[in-house]
Amino acid sequence: MGRIVVIGESHRGALSDASRELLTKAQEIAGTGGDTVSVVVLGEAARDSVKAASAKEATVIVGPGVDEYHPETYERAIAHLLDEIQPSLVLMGNTTMGMDLGAAIAARRGVAMVAYCTALVLDGETLVATSQVYGGKLASEIEVPKTGTVVTVIPGSWAPVQSSDSPDIRDVEAPVPSRLELLKVIEAEPGQDVDITKADILVSVGRGIEDPDNLELADQLAEALHGVVSCSRPVVDSGWLPRSRQVGKSGQTVKPKVYLALGISGAPEHLQGMKDAELIIAVNNDERAPIFEVAQYGATADILELMPALTEKLQERVG
Repeated sequence: MGRIVVIGESHRGALSDASRELLTKAQEIAGTGGDTVSVVVLGEAARDSVKAASAKEATVIVGPGVDEYHPETYERAIAHLLDEIQPSLVLMGNTTMGMDLGAAIAARRGVAMVAYCTALVLDGETLVATSQVYGGKLASEIEVPKTGTVVTVIPGSWAPVQSSDSPDIRDVEAPVPSRLELLKVIEAEPGQDVDITKADILVSVGRGIEDPDNLELADQLAEALHGVVSCSRPVVDSGWLPRSRQVGKSGQTVKPKVYLALGISGAPEHLQGMKDAELIIAVNNDERAPIFEVAQYGATADILELMPALTEKLQERVG
């Protein structure tokens, strides 16, 4: 009997949805293999986030240097704790933090690692992980031993489950922090931290929006649909929308009920982040755009003409 360790991420005293998803899967695997689920968070501010975590045990790493995210300090602290615990499996989100730390911790501990995981099944003492490769064009099944393997999971791969558990919480002192010093944390500007992963309807725009002034058309359409505006990477790279609105491999993975793709060609990196939406409607003036390959409905049209016309029709129905 071993331990499945989930490296949790918290924000404002609450575990992230990605971390709660990992705990859901950890409990499932533990039920098959007889393991104990343990969640680890860093910093005193994260303590409240694990009080109702779906885990038997919770560890809060405290001490100098861990109250704000710092890759080298976090890597040392987590690896040091894992050396003590000797887990059978380590789960992390394929988030900014997970991509920073997953490979480094696996290399430091000399264990296997699987990144971009979307499915995980225990077969005896072997883990069968499904991982996205080539920007999500292919899914590869990988068999790894259940001997401390680090797996980073794409957020949204499983549904998080609310828990009323109350795990046993212990504190562990972090080792000596990095000599690098975190000088400042820059918070997102008001209105820039919209969580597009929780929206039921996304009005997503790409290069076809042409000009930042045209984003007002997308905002009006999203408001009429009671949805949220998101975008592809070129819109973020142009500085027209913040990265919190980006869908795709280097942005957010979303699974809305409706995904309206406007002026988005459908690069593999973008498709990886939205192809599992319940309903995909694509509008592009190029009938050969790859986005049409994953869309249930599509139209070849000028989005700058379509958006105001569609908004007007929706407003008329409400009126």
